[in-house]
Order: sequence, then structure tokens, then C-alpha cells
Amino acid sequence: MKRLRNENADLDAADLKLLRLLEKDARTSTAELARAVGLSAPSVAERIRKLQENGVIEAYTVRISPAALGMKLSAWLRIRPVPGQLAVVAEIIRELPEIAQCDRVTGEDCFIALAHVGSVAELERVIDKIIPYAMTNTAIIQSSPVEPRSPLGILKER
Repeated sequence: MKRLRNENADLDAADLKLLRLLEKDARTSTAELARAVGLSAPSVAERIRKLQENGVIEAYTVRISPAALGMKLSAWLRIRPVPGQLAVVAEIIRELPEIAQCDRVTGEDCFIALAHVGSVAELERVIDKIIPYAMTNTAIIQSSPVEPRSPLGILKER
């Protein structure tokens, strides 16, 4: 059986199938997974344990719609701290509950952050907490033609 090598683990076709099944429904029982991949339930449980230990499976989670909770406006903020304020800006971003995701990036900006808010006024309040220490550039999200997807899509079906 051909195995895919990554930094932490060797993945074979059964592992990839398990990952795809769990990605569709992380609540699938071990027995159902075992039937789907043609292995015993203990074998599947052990594979899943190893995938977790090796950092391939990072977490089991639920995706919640910000709009369904009243946060109908989402925006990407490009953030460039003024000299000497990088750590201060990082801490401000961490403390803002409206920031759902933030990455430190290369290029002119240091951070790109995703914010979910209920209105333009709320977005302005978020930005106002950052701008004493950084320059910002904001892009309001109109639609998302590509939903968040897994890196498994890059790998060929096995």
C-alpha cells in the first residue's frame, strides 16, 4: 500500500479515507468508519489516535455562522504597526473578540485579521482600537466564492 510521507507521519489510503470521512462528519462513530474503510474498529481507533498524536488531526470542531448570530458584516483588516508597536498591536488584536482569525504575514503589512461584526459602526469601533498603534486597510467581504476547505483537496483521491 502506497504511503504519503509528511513531517510527522506516514499516511496511507486508509488514513486519507478516514480523514476525508471525519472531515465530512467528525461525529461519525468508529464502527461506521471501520466499515467504510474495511478495517476493524480497534484498528481505526488506533489510526485516529496516531493521527492525533502526530498532529495531522488538530481538533474536532463545529463551524458556526457569524451571520446567524447577528454578525452580518465580515471584513479583512490589513494591519501595519507603527515602528516599535508590533507587540502592542498583537496584544490588542488578541483581546478583540470581534477578531475571528489573525495571521502574521510577510509584505508591507504585519497582520491580516478577519473580523465579524453586526454593523459598520461596530467595525469602526474595532478599527479605532487599533489605529493609535497601526495603520489599517479594510476590505469588507461581499461574498465567499470559495468556502473554507481542507488541505486534503490538494491530495489526489486514493
